[in-house]
Amino acid sequence: MTGDPAFAELLASALIVLGASFALIGSWGLVRLPSLMERLHGPTKASTLGLGGMLVGSVVFFQLVEGEWTTHELLVSLFLFVTAPIAANMIAKVHIHQLRLGRQPGPAGPPAAPGADSDWATYQAPEEGTPGCFSEE
Repeated sequence: MTGDPAFAELLASALIVLGASFALIGSWGLVRLPSLMERLHGPTKASTLGLGGMLVGSVVFFQLVEGEWTTHELLVSLFLFVTAPIAANMIAKVHIHQLRLGRQPGPAGPPAAPGADSDWATYQAPEEGTPGCFSEE
């Protein structure tokens, strides 16, 4: 033991309970919110923060009580915080494209057009001469 075990257990318990509370709120948002775009916020924000809090509680417990570092929890947290926003972004883009094509009705109706000389990100193929154009000439 490297420190006061009562303080370490109290701190780890508080972090785990706080993380579990965030995960519960995120899960509740996933179930209760009406549309896909609103449902994305529950798992990507609150549940990610909740799982991160629980993993930090585990790291604190093993460091303060057992006296050893555990990298597994830190790697899981890093992986989660990197992949959750990317996955949510991809799901949101697919949802917007499905709404624009009229394949999926949304509770708020189709999204408004972005503007006269622009389009949704990655929706339109690049035009000739632009940096993303790979046509053979």
